[in-house]
Amino acid sequence: MPRQVDHDGRRRLIAEAVCSLADESGLEGVTLRDVAARAQVSMGAVQRCFRTKDEMLVFALGYVGERIGERVRARLVRSPAQSAGTVLGHAATELSLLREEHRAEARVWLAFVAQAAVSKPLAGTLKANYAALQESFTQLITEAAADAGRAVPLDPQREARTLLALADGLTAHVLIGHLTPDEARDVLHAHLGSLWTHSG
Repeated sequence: MPRQVDHDGRRRLIAEAVCSLADESGLEGVTLRDVAARAQVSMGAVQRCFRTKDEMLVFALGYVGERIGERVRARLVRSPAQSAGTVLGHAATELSLLREEHRAEARVWLAFVAQAAVSKPLAGTLKANYAALQESFTQLITEAAADAGRAVPLDPQREARTLLALADGLTAHVLIGHLTPDEARDVLHAHLGSLWTHSG
């Protein structure tokens, strides 16, 4: 059992090293040797944890996705005092990574999104993550309309897809300085408010 705990800890340490490198310069040129050096472990240690670079990157993506996902899931848990619309807004804001303390995490996330464009294993992981979020957002959009006594948007699933795409887009626009975090939040909240104007 202790060996398994050490192995899991080593994998997380390596994932943190991957994220650190991604934060600095993206993932395109990252090598197993770079990761070993950043994690302060041997190349052999990295290779014992991960058979290939793709396998290492998929694990690291899961690692950062889980950190973001935990915060989003915490927002998705409804309390009696929160409407579905409020929960949806909080979760979408969390997913957009707009707060200053999440800026490094946002850089890492977008580095993985960019790499996924040329990596089928990473793309598969991302698609699974987006599908789960889309399902949650679709349900919340439907519930929010019911809570407010309004008509459900014509296509709640399409609205959920739009919201996910908007969240990633706002992350990118804030990172490159096109929008301030406050401007991005304003765009997001205006979009959420407009969901009901297209109701059937």
